[in-house]
Amino acid sequence: MPLLLWLNKDQAVRTAAQCAYRLLEPVPELSYGDQDSENLVIQGDNLEALKALLPFYAGKVKCIYIDPPYNTKSAFEHYDDNLEHSQWLSLIYPRLELLRELLAEDGSIWVSIDDNEAHYLKVVMDEIFGRKNFIASNIWQKIYSPKNSAKHFSDDHDYVIVYAKDSERWKPNLLPRTEKQNKAYKNPDDDPRGLWKAGDLSARNYYGEGTYSITCPSGRVIDGPPSGMYWRVSKDKLSILDADNRIWWGKDGNNTPAIKRFLSEVKQGRVPQTLWMYEEVGHTQEAKKEAVALLRDSVFGTPKPERLMQRILQIATIEGDLVLDSFLGSATTVAVAHKMKRRYIGIELGEHAVTHCQPRLVKVVEGEQGGISKSVDWQGGGGFRFYKLGQTVFDSYGYINPEVRFDALAAHIWFAETRSPKPPAEKSPLLGLHNGVAYYLLYNGILGDRRPQGGNVLTSRVLELLPPHDGPKVIYGETTRLGPERLKQQQITFKQIPYDVRAL
Repeated sequence: MPLLLWLNKDQAVRTAAQCAYRLLEPVPELSYGDQDSENLVIQGDNLEALKALLPFYAGKVKCIYIDPPYNTKSAFEHYDDNLEHSQWLSLIYPRLELLRELLAEDGSIWVSIDDNEAHYLKVVMDEIFGRKNFIASNIWQKIYSPKNSAKHFSDDHDYVIVYAKDSERWKPNLLPRTEKQNKAYKNPDDDPRGLWKAGDLSARNYYGEGTYSITCPSGRVIDGPPSGMYWRVSKDKLSILDADNRIWWGKDGNNTPAIKRFLSEVKQGRVPQTLWMYEEVGHTQEAKKEAVALLRDSVFGTPKPERLMQRILQIATIEGDLVLDSFLGSATTVAVAHKMKRRYIGIELGEHAVTHCQPRLVKVVEGEQGGISKSVDWQGGGGFRFYKLGQTVFDSYGYINPEVRFDALAAHIWFAETRSPKPPAEKSPLLGLHNGVAYYLLYNGILGDRRPQGGNVLTSRVLELLPPHDGPKVIYGETTRLGPERLKQQQITFKQIPYDVRAL
């Protein structure tokens, strides 16, 4: 498979691994609504935020949507969108690596981009996600009238590039049928089976039993199918369909027969298409009006309409699924996810998370009626929790930050050992079982003794207090008083804090 090379790619490939693991600190005064909500808004650099999420959400996110800077040589107020090409690639590569780790095995990632970087992005995503997992490059008509000031072509569209974590496991949802599609169905003969539309009885595909003559109810004889074509069904099958009132001969019984296709029997949905017209999913002016109506002041230069995000979440998720946007912008993704009853995580850099994202979500919780609210009957409710990036888990000497509490270190160690998020459980020195191995952590006086080393040293007494496991055990602690023979006898691999705690 061809690979893309650029200046400093080697460093970009190592960036995700070298990124410091930080704590997430709650900001209660910026959280809103249901305080037990699983919805998160995180303020901070998205690379560090994604790294901080790994121990808790690796393999859990059903749908990722990102709208990174397009590198269009234009200046946006909130993002530097004038990055040199190789810098842009170095920015996006490590973030895509971490996003892939967060994605569920049956999940998908959707990336908005334009022609400036779309083709390079495709090659990079082939490398990270695998070319076989490419799903589609959707075209979104983002403006409703041509730009007459364009030097060469009016730039009317963006792309939404889609990859699956595993294309064999990811399945798109059908989209709701449109009124236009349903209008084609009538019921001129008052058939009790309901609305139907006529389907052609003839086709070009060869069919050995498809060349017979037909006598209409009016008595008119049709010698055979149109020239070069065949009837779709045999003469016997036509008789059966006619007896079941599934053949339409016209009001006078004199028309060439047609097969009645009932609305109640067709697929109750439509297969997603790759061409998205603004009439169905909105355009940039619609997006700006939505944002201004909610925020009243400066907004992002390239917001996305709520209907566009609704289309993505309709195809990629169902109620209760987890959605992630790490370039949150004006918070459209999570606002739509909230209204559609999806769980979500949004990440935004700097004060914009406080001045734009948080106020917009407050209004969503309060039941604002813009965007898709009426179409999904949104009445308000729910909530979200606001976090900011805190201190690193390890200091510059590799020691564990004294501010790190048991839960954070437990999640970190579990993920480092198993590459999966720690399962929810009551606070216990037993972190869980993985492939038959039990993992324990002695830290912060987890056994009840709050002295600095109380309960953090593996002794015979501490071993008796640990939840039992008849099999291999990995125990993290400050030190151990058990000798090598005793550790071997108990099938214990002891790992010393902080030296054996690996950075992610």
